[in-house]
Amino acid sequence: MILEHEQYTGGNIKEYLPLIESTLRFFDEHYQYLARQRGRKVFDEQDKLVLYPGSACETYKMAYNASSTIAALKVVTGNLLKSGSFGADSIKREYFNTFLSRIPEIKTRYIGGHETIAPAWLWERINNTETPQLYPVFPWGIYGVGKENLEIARNTWRYDPDVRKFRSHVGWKQDAVWAARLGLVAESKDLVVKKLQSAATRFPAFWGPGFDWTPDHNWGGSGMIALQEMLLQTDGEKIYLLPAWPKEWDVHFKLHAPHNTTIECKLEKGKIQLLQVFPRDREKNIITLLN
Repeated sequence: MILEHEQYTGGNIKEYLPLIESTLRFFDEHYQYLARQRGRKVFDEQDKLVLYPGSACETYKMAYNASSTIAALKVVTGNLLKSGSFGADSIKREYFNTFLSRIPEIKTRYIGGHETIAPAWLWERINNTETPQLYPVFPWGIYGVGKENLEIARNTWRYDPDVRKFRSHVGWKQDAVWAARLGLVAESKDLVVKKLQSAATRFPAFWGPGFDWTPDHNWGGSGMIALQEMLLQTDGEKIYLLPAWPKEWDVHFKLHAPHNTTIECKLEKGKIQLLQVFPRDREKNIITLLN
């Protein structure tokens, strides 16, 4: 979130760098320590960290190289190295470049002949109903719209039996967000309607109890994220307009994008009637994906 703040606003985040750096160093030093306790070799045969024991979210327990952890480490470390606040300390930069090279790859597996993202390389048991195999889609953005690996992530959504079983609009569940990030218009529409329908309480935004209690504002928060992801997504300099929005829904919105950019758009009867991008030179980065 700190690195996103810098990307969106250009703000200086130097005071927060010790938090980010020490968090990443913990994973490096902790898992090297655990590996050393088990034997002489600190890294695996590919000179990668062994992220074991771990947990893929709270669901896949005693996990070996959880995909949610790998995705987080790769993205946070990569964005830290790109940060304008990181500075030119060559020793520190070399350390984090080395750390990035030691993070293992996200494992894929075949289900019914379809390549999918695995929740981890291995795991012992399932304790909850989260879907860490889609965390590389959101929040980490390694897979998604406009990327070559989109079909692998869509296969995970369609064919992984746990992903299908755990799918829901209730509470904090972010299936609506994943559907939007995967450009699945019908699925996004269905889930976000369920997410943002009025609660059964006196106050329409007091959802719950879901998995926790009433009011459950995670319910509405995840619904709002999904709605915005249906309208606008970004990838580097690219700005994807209406990547998962149903043509038949009229909408008028104004949203923020990285680099102090705002996009205002009005869609009526399946046609874009208004598109204003500020600053103007960001117009060249707009890619309209209205299906």
